[in-house]
Amino acid sequence: MIFWKLFYTFCKIGIFNFGGGYAMIALIQNEVVEKQGWMTSAGYTSVVNAGYDPFWGVVGAFLASFSVILLPFILMLLISSFILKHKEHYVVKSIMSVLKLTVIGLIAASAMLLVSPETFGSYADSPLQFFLSIGLFAAAFFASLKWKTSPILLIVLAGIIGLIVYS
Repeated sequence: MIFWKLFYTFCKIGIFNFGGGYAMIALIQNEVVEKQGWMTSAGYTSVVNAGYDPFWGVVGAFLASFSVILLPFILMLLISSFILKHKEHYVVKSIMSVLKLTVIGLIAASAMLLVSPETFGSYADSPLQFFLSIGLFAAAFFASLKWKTSPILLIVLAGIIGLIVYS
């Protein structure tokens, strides 16, 4: 019953996630790689590896994506009016300040998960790829920090540079 497990796991990830996609990476790593063993750090598809046709792998990916946003969407619909009505109350302000710190911690944990040979390459295997990856990371970090460059533009530029260097 892989589809039920996908639905349940990603609903759980969605309901306990604060801070968006980057903050979610640590939770997905824990649930999908560590607990369920559906993926390695390098990645593969759990549904296809369970013996299903690749079409059902796409269905599983959509199900996981839908599941991860379903409960937070419902929850935000239910509590948004309360938060907007009481946003100046000290208890609400205190809760929000704690949530900000939690999000920072989750994003930091996600960043640490991304620093791996799968992401940056290995100096021993390919020094060019390793230093190019570090350089692109540093350039993107400083461009977003100093000039507030759009993340989409940074991704496109990094992709173009990677395409030029590796083709």
